[in-house]
Amino acid sequence: MISKFYEVSGDAIKTKKQTCPRCGAGVFLAEHDDRLSCGKCGYSEFKSQKPEVVPNAQKE
Repeated sequence: MISKFYEVSGDAIKTKKQTCPRCGAGVFLAEHDDRLSCGKCGYSEFKSQKPEVVPNAQKE
């Protein structure tokens, strides 16, 4: 349902998903683990990756 992509509050309508900057309004970016991508034009936007936290080795 397309209605799950929008949020209505009072007289304002807000999109819940990010739209494609190339295609414009009405074309949403698919959310993957590491990126956002447009299925229509192929635009990709990579998410910033957080460095892995490695616990310090215990000193003897």
